[in-house]
Amino acid sequence: MPASILVINPNSNTDVTAAMDWALNIYRTDDAPTIVCRTIAEGPAGVESQRDSDLAAPLVSHLIANESDNFDAFVVACYSDPGVRASRELVDKPVFGIAETALTQSIQLGRRPGVISILEAAVERHWAHARSLKLDGFIVADLPIGLRVKDISDEEKASERIVSVGRRLRDEYHAETIILGCAGMARYRGILTSEVGLPVIDPTQAAVGAAIVAIRQDLHASPAPQ
Repeated sequence: MPASILVINPNSNTDVTAAMDWALNIYRTDDAPTIVCRTIAEGPAGVESQRDSDLAAPLVSHLIANESDNFDAFVVACYSDPGVRASRELVDKPVFGIAETALTQSIQLGRRPGVISILEAAVERHWAHARSLKLDGFIVADLPIGLRVKDISDEEKASERIVSVGRRLRDEYHAETIILGCAGMARYRGILTSEVGLPVIDPTQAAVGAAIVAIRQDLHASPAPQ
């Protein structure tokens, strides 16, 4: 049976799932693992607050535990990484959070990242998560575009704001890499790269790439401590 990766959108917005599913086509080759994207219909409309993240976390870990026998790796496609740590205690398969993976990738490239967030409320949550990972010292800034998750699919409005914030990260904060701080921003990676001229990391692409490497190298998660 071919290897497979489950990519989970913890919110109920199917536009976000469609955006990240499209962005993952770069990995869909004949010899690659199967990539399945799934929306948690019971999740919040968007993970825009700590409460949303806390609500999504058990839904994510429950889904991963239930699907453990059906997939070889899991990606939690939300920049808050809800449920990632709990899921790693429940299954012996690799579980990747997109924020953790994107930040690590940027640092491995020798680049200091700037992060583009959705709302001001998301910024402190992102900083707190980066501090918990001990990666906050590498980030030059985290700036919001002032749009809710449901509004990111408005390409005219969202692309203009994302490019504007990307330029600020480059010019004012001297970011060397830009990380898209929401899975729903995946469709804007190309235009941001073109307009800002910096490497742009789509965190879901980064995490799925890491999952493919783990599968091909037959890397298994360490058992959870008893």
